[in-house]
Amino acid sequence: FSMKKISQKVVRLLKRKKLRISLAESCTGGMLSSSITSINGSSKIFKAGFVTYSNESKIKILKISKSIIKKYGAVSIQVCKSMAKNACKIGNTSMAVSITGIAGPSGGTKRKPVGLVYIGVCKNDMTTVNKYIFKNKGRSYIQKATVKKCLELILNILK
Repeated sequence: FSMKKISQKVVRLLKRKKLRISLAESCTGGMLSSSITSINGSSKIFKAGFVTYSNESKIKILKISKSIIKKYGAVSIQVCKSMAKNACKIGNTSMAVSITGIAGPSGGTKRKPVGLVYIGVCKNDMTTVNKYIFKNKGRSYIQKATVKKCLELILNILK
């Protein structure tokens, strides 16, 4: 399945269900937003994309509590959940997806290896976070694998 085909399906399904989506991305740097907005008609469903790469922008733009970041780290279930919830709120949408992870090649630790990614989905005030460990086959591979997984998650939730 190509990324474009999955993106088209996502846009089509969101349109059919009359849902709008907001995205909060960190380690993918806007790649998910880009894959959705590359589809014609995405303006009907895409409301906002926040690329909050630094902790400072997570705090300032997404209103993530400084203490949560300090206690758990930016790459954590807690931060990912807050990112999704707050993207829904700030974007004023019924659905949001958030991404935080370590794309590498550096930055990994034993507890948080390169390839560790959390993906959060907020829909109608219900937020779930999934943890993935993608193979460390380079930064670009991890970013693309993450975006593909996000698109698949959106499809599964909407079906």
